Amino acid sequence: MSGAARGDTPGGGRYGEAVFRPEQAGEGERIDFGALAYDDTTMARLRALGVGPGWHCLDLGAGTGTVSRRLLEEAGVASVLAVDRDVRFLSVRPVPGLDVLEADITAPDAIPGVFSLVHARFVLMHLPERDRLITALAELVAPGGVLVLGDAVDLTSDRTPRTPYSAVMRAMWQGLRATIGTDVSWVPSYPHLLRGAGLESVAAEIHVPPLLPGSPISRFWTDTWERSRAAMLATGLVDDAAVDEAVRYLDSDECAALSAGMLTVWGWKPEEGPR
Repeated sequence: MSGAARGDTPGGGRYGEAVFRPEQAGEGERIDFGALAYDDTTMARLRALGVGPGWHCLDLGAGTGTVSRRLLEEAGVASVLAVDRDVRFLSVRPVPGLDVLEADITAPDAIPGVFSLVHARFVLMHLPERDRLITALAELVAPGGVLVLGDAVDLTSDRTPRTPYSAVMRAMWQGLRATIGTDVSWVPSYPHLLRGAGLESVAAEIHVPPLLPGSPISRFWTDTWERSRAAMLATGLVDDAAVDEAVRYLDSDECAALSAGMLTVWGWKPEEGPR
């Protein structure tokens, strides 16, 4: 989840430097809370697409490697190349078939080879030049293979009832955009962009994990707010008291809100020659 390069904002911050630094205590656990909330959905979709024995897979922005390892251990794929700009979490628990590459995926020719599956989750939302990157990722898919992208969809809006949670989420998205260029507003255009990159049989789905006290997704947002608190405060939309109130609200039975959804979209590279 940290394959991001320099943002496209005046501040020019980077995921993993300005916020969400991997060396910060607890950052691996924060990523794993997100994995607990979303990995089952991701794996179910990958298995439904036929990912399994004989597949050679690329997992971009692999974070702590939960999806990479499950591809090997549960789906039985032949190999996984797990790529991140900082691989300290990936290197902790090596498994057979898992190769680790430290690379900036925005750099030309950063990734060698082509793959049956190219997967990136919660990566492109933090990167500039998204159209170009989707085209570049499509080029890494072998003929007959599939590109699968997942990113956040903000389900708060001007018509969402104002609660401690919605106020802080709005400040978080605005603060991250100003700090590191995170922008989820374009994520619903994923299907169109995959078609524009030459992929076929494009489809998408959204998963929204329930916000329950003590649940992995609730703990993920609590940790995320703490690490992005300075960026949120800089927006002027919230103060420390508002962030603290949102944390208490999220861990209470009074919480009535929607988490950000995860949009997953996939498209297939045409086979070479007649099918």
